[in-house]
Amino acid sequence: MTPGGRIAAAIEVLADMESHHRPATEALRDWGRTHRFAGSGDRAAIGNLVFDALRRKASAQWMMDDESARSAVLGTLFLHWGKSAEALTGWFDGDKHAPQLLSAAETGALDSRKLEDAPEWVRADVPEWTAALLAGNFDEEFVTEGQALAQRPPIGLRVNTLKADRTKVKKALGRFNPRDCALAPDGLFIPAPTEFGRSANVQADGAYQKGWVEVQDEGSQVVSHLVFAQPGEQVLDYCAGAGGKTLALAACMENKGQVFAYDADRNRLSAIYERIKRAGLRNVQVREPGENVLADLTDRMDRVVVDAPCSGSGVWRRRPDAKWRLTPEALEKRLEEQRAVLQEASAFVKPGGYLCYITCSVFPEENEGQVYQFLEDQEDRYELLSAGEVWQDLFGFEAPQPWSSDDCSVTLTPATTQTDGFYFAVLGRKS
Repeated sequence: MTPGGRIAAAIEVLADMESHHRPATEALRDWGRTHRFAGSGDRAAIGNLVFDALRRKASAQWMMDDESARSAVLGTLFLHWGKSAEALTGWFDGDKHAPQLLSAAETGALDSRKLEDAPEWVRADVPEWTAALLAGNFDEEFVTEGQALAQRPPIGLRVNTLKADRTKVKKALGRFNPRDCALAPDGLFIPAPTEFGRSANVQADGAYQKGWVEVQDEGSQVVSHLVFAQPGEQVLDYCAGAGGKTLALAACMENKGQVFAYDADRNRLSAIYERIKRAGLRNVQVREPGENVLADLTDRMDRVVVDAPCSGSGVWRRRPDAKWRLTPEALEKRLEEQRAVLQEASAFVKPGGYLCYITCSVFPEENEGQVYQFLEDQEDRYELLSAGEVWQDLFGFEAPQPWSSDDCSVTLTPATTQTDGFYFAVLGRKS
């Protein structure tokens, strides 16, 4: 397909998403099924542009002075891909599969509007109603943080130290040019491609199939290390999902002790079994949801990990369509769920044990707000400990440093730690 054809397809996919209110992956999949002539490279290129337009929708549409799917794509090409109006005309002119040539109104907007004149939420490329939430966490830096959340993310990889080391995996994946992560000691990353370039398909590689490496963002690896699970301990991963952190914790424990992987949603657990097998883990026990399935673990766990359901604002780089689907009502529902799972999970921590609270959110209401409320309710049993001290012990003072509003809990962000956004707090049980 020509560049013009790919751009027209991206506009079509975005328009379909808006009219049918459905996720980007679903709209892209259906477009590919109905356009069999498009090869895998074309589909990847179209997906790149669709996701970039979603990441940058606010600034792109503001620049075009229009809120259509066409403006989201053309504004992204102009503002963030660096394509001039003349270059776009060159792509479109004479190509019957390309979009219509830019109108006088469109070229006039591109010539006259300057992004620095836009409101802060537009420059941050976030929904207007979330600007106050981000400012509550990052103050005047929230625009910078929002812009970092609108960048393409790298592919994050965690080396499975039970089977391989970074040198071995880097050699095996050499054609992808993986690089060492700055924080995660077993982490690698593959830089994101530019423009229409294709991402590395690591999961088709032998190193992945043999269990040497898992796809996991560096931020997720870092918070797994902050749990500080030790060989021989008893650990409950209370919201295990597909098992990314479960596998990381089990490897940190060197296959010794026990990690209990539980999730209230049976479907989310479905992928964990094959991942455990591929990774060669012997210290993971999956507990599927059911009546009293965790009763024997009450007051027995050295560490309980709560990777709580959340807005997902910290992973907007990877799921930019979720940024625009999020509503205040949905956020309030997540807050209720977080309060419930923290209360439920706390029952399994033994005296002297640790309750680790994690979200992939950068909203303080989901993070510090929940922890402080829990501590207020459980002041006789729990206290907030310093994750910042553990950070310094693990990663040192020269490494990228996270945000912290209280010098205890930490918030990772793309702008500060070059990772997805994650919050981590550790609470110690006193009695």
